[in-house]
Amino acid sequence: MKNRSLVSIDDLTTEEITRILDLAEDFEKNPVQPLLKDKVVATLFFEPSTRTRLSFESAISRLSGKIIGFTDSSSSSVTKGETLNDTIRTVSNYSDLIVMRHPIEGSARYASEVAGIPVVNAGDGANQHPTQTLLDLYSIRKTQGKLDNLNIFLVGDLKYGRTVHSLLMAMSRWNTTFNFISPEELRMPKEYKMYLDNLGLKYYEHTDFTEIISKADIIYMTRVQKERFSDPIEYEKVKNVYVLRNSMLRGTRENMKVLHPLPRVNEIHMDVDQNDKAYYFEQALNGVYTREAILCLLLGIK
Repeated sequence: MKNRSLVSIDDLTTEEITRILDLAEDFEKNPVQPLLKDKVVATLFFEPSTRTRLSFESAISRLSGKIIGFTDSSSSSVTKGETLNDTIRTVSNYSDLIVMRHPIEGSARYASEVAGIPVVNAGDGANQHPTQTLLDLYSIRKTQGKLDNLNIFLVGDLKYGRTVHSLLMAMSRWNTTFNFISPEELRMPKEYKMYLDNLGLKYYEHTDFTEIISKADIIYMTRVQKERFSDPIEYEKVKNVYVLRNSMLRGTRENMKVLHPLPRVNEIHMDVDQNDKAYYFEQALNGVYTREAILCLLLGIK
């Protein structure tokens, strides 16, 4: 994997995904190692981020790497009219790897083509978020003991949610049954359903999941993303359509876990936090170990 970019989860073979998860497991046992002591990693966040940016920076710091970059495009030369091409080519001169979040779909692929060094997609619009997917896979494997033959519930914004798109693509490598729960306005895009049809994988669409929640192995909640809506009235109509409460988890499977890429708004009530089936904060921590593995493999260190 040395000197390769990670733009889409499809850039990785199933064997490479397993290798990343195995290495993340090793880093969980020993997260502080001086493996990046001679490396500079640029974190370019053209969109706001908390968990993705900080977990990457935590991973780099735990591996003794150096961090440069910006946390908001307003603090970069983009405000002066600099093109993405010029920004990426310039930053490539200063670093060994670029981690980039950008609001435009396809921006990460473009950056990887002009950079000359590995580029890691930390989210490009409503398209993909492969490192989130890898930490999600790590969390699923860790809690379920496997990735095969699971019933995954994807809940909320399935139209614009890049995390659910990437997770669907990844879990389709195994014999997964999907349940899509969303309002009509935010249904899973047609191309993803066609993709599952071609693979012969089962999926079901619902507007409510209270009656079927007992069948879930993983409930993957997502927030309705206000920033993806051009019409604020449409956002207000759907923003609180699903709220998971602790009482709803009675009678669910013993192995079931609730995941969320965070940040949450109202879609998981705080009374769920004390339930052993709530796993979203541990999931966020798993991002550090997974991103340590990704950085090292792309830089050819492990």
